[in-house]
Amino acid sequence: MRLQVPAPLNTMKYVATVRYGLMRNTGRFFAGFSGLHMGDFCIIRTERGVEVGEIVSTVKLLPEGAEETFAGEILRQASAADREKYRRIQEEDEPREFQFCQQKIRERGLPMKLACVEHLFGDNKIIFYFLADGRVDFRELVKDLAQQYHVRIEMRQIGVRDEARLLGYVEHCGRELCCKTFIKQLEPVTMKMAKNQKATLDPGKISGRCGRLMCCLRFEDAIYEELRRNLPRKGALVQTPKGRGTVTGTEILAQTVSVEFEGGGETVFPVSQIEVLSDVAAPLASQDEVSSPDAAEDYEALNTENHLASRPRDDAGAASTSGSESASETQNDGAGSNE
Repeated sequence: MRLQVPAPLNTMKYVATVRYGLMRNTGRFFAGFSGLHMGDFCIIRTERGVEVGEIVSTVKLLPEGAEETFAGEILRQASAADREKYRRIQEEDEPREFQFCQQKIRERGLPMKLACVEHLFGDNKIIFYFLADGRVDFRELVKDLAQQYHVRIEMRQIGVRDEARLLGYVEHCGRELCCKTFIKQLEPVTMKMAKNQKATLDPGKISGRCGRLMCCLRFEDAIYEELRRNLPRKGALVQTPKGRGTVTGTEILAQTVSVEFEGGGETVFPVSQIEVLSDVAAPLASQDEVSSPDAAEDYEALNTENHLASRPRDDAGAASTSGSESASETQNDGAGSNE
């Protein structure tokens, strides 16, 4: 749950959307000074502490008397010294902390895979992201880390989709991962969406870097549904500029219809030139749509795993594993705070 900060009263307030953190969170922040612009890096205060953020919207003056809650406050523009410190954290501190934590995981034989480390700019907290098949008792590991670094330690269990968001870069299409650039909430992707878009049912071709169904199948599904409503169903009797015929196929994105005539021959028409005379029930999807029975089984398994990976428990924003309460106690007892 994000910190909701009420705007201070009786001061001029500027508001902007800021992207911050390893998970590329976004939120509305306020500043008590002007001179900020979209694209500026700034130092912000969030519920986690002091962090570096990037302004990703236009900066506007909050109307007088308007009430709004914010995810945090913009403290200042990032100076050259701030940028140098941030570079040092990313290139020196985090790799060293990752190596130390990985060593302790091996020494204690914990069934977990360390994914990455996030060292907050304010030096008050270090977050270790990891993957595990089930619950992990990491209390002794937290003690080791707190004793080494003397800051608050947070262990955050994530799923494979979040791992791809943190570590992946380019997808099959050649573009940067959608989950890394603009998707904030990872939602389930179903086999029905792939069929609606007439995507190949080969799991190797429709799965992303995380091994789950590609997220684009989800966010593109709405437009496919909208376009599909404009098209007649297969087998429908239609009137065309060349006479009556039966629909044998459609192209959703091109918005074209293939029509077979009673006298023989088949022609493709734009849907705007088609008049439906008699519609029929849409045929059930056949097993022939799948390249082989094995591919069908793999696809169903992939779809099931995708739903499991999309549960809130697996997201980086969810609670940590077993022992998190004890871990919090260890943080308070064994780690100092710079807040």
